[in-house]
Amino acid sequence: MAIVAAADGSALGNPGPAGWAWYVDDAHWSAGGWPHGTNNQGELMAVIDLLESTAHLGEDLHIFCDSQYVINAVTKWMPGWKRKGWRKADGAPVLNRELLERLDRGLAGRTYRFEWVKGHAGHELNEAADERARAVALAYQKGDPIPIGPGWPDPAAAGRAETVEAAAAAPEPTPAEAPAEQDTTVAFDLFDSLPTEESDEEVVARLERELLEPAVRSDASRLAELLHPSFEEIGRSGRLWGRDALVSELADEGPFTAGLEVLGVDRVAPEALLLTARTTDDRGATLRSSLWVRSSGRWRLRFHQGTPEA
Repeated sequence: MAIVAAADGSALGNPGPAGWAWYVDDAHWSAGGWPHGTNNQGELMAVIDLLESTAHLGEDLHIFCDSQYVINAVTKWMPGWKRKGWRKADGAPVLNRELLERLDRGLAGRTYRFEWVKGHAGHELNEAADERARAVALAYQKGDPIPIGPGWPDPAAAGRAETVEAAAAAPEPTPAEAPAEQDTTVAFDLFDSLPTEESDEEVVARLERELLEPAVRSDASRLAELLHPSFEEIGRSGRLWGRDALVSELADEGPFTAGLEVLGVDRVAPEALLLTARTTDDRGATLRSSLWVRSSGRWRLRFHQGTPEA
């Protein structure tokens, strides 16, 4: 049975504060955006995130879209752009190449159908996606928390979270203490979705570094891909953060640079790794403990704690 969804983008000023969203139903939708972007970028990213969020399901997609730009890019223009090295017929570089290449990767191997709908014309799914995309753009404009949505929830997330937290709390976990089996229901992550020969420990160390990159910290959609829906953090100040609050806070963070020294990566359960590291920034040195959990072959950060180093 096909997944039926709508994907939409919104930009205030175009370019300006921008949002994107896809919507299946109230339990399955996702949104994100940027402090400064275009409507076309939002339209592309909505489809990209829908593809990546459902890649594990193996189901067909029926996508309602009010953007002729996205539909034509997929059905008409991309083969020619690729043959010309992502250049248009006049030789000019194709705009939004990074997003288009990501869209091309997401479409590979999928069975899909795009259907154009007129925007703001009462189509139920399109209106729901538009409302959420615009809400993100308005949140960036006003400096409010970014409503990123549940994505495609993992029905066993709560039970699995309790399992990995218990494993992480054990001082010396042994194979007998690990769960007998693991649920492999959906979770999504852009950065380790491609084939790789990296070990699990190397992947987690790489993703930990990704979280310190300014381009990632300022991109709500990329942060949402890296952070588990039930993510929690105890910051170096002792404050407790949830995923939505942290994504919103980092979007307004401003310039940030930090060095990272990985101290160790230990397997605390079959699908959980505990990374310890030291970061150094203008606040001084911080000891980090990060619990990464894997589902469907993809790693996401479930818990993080930062402690100022004396």
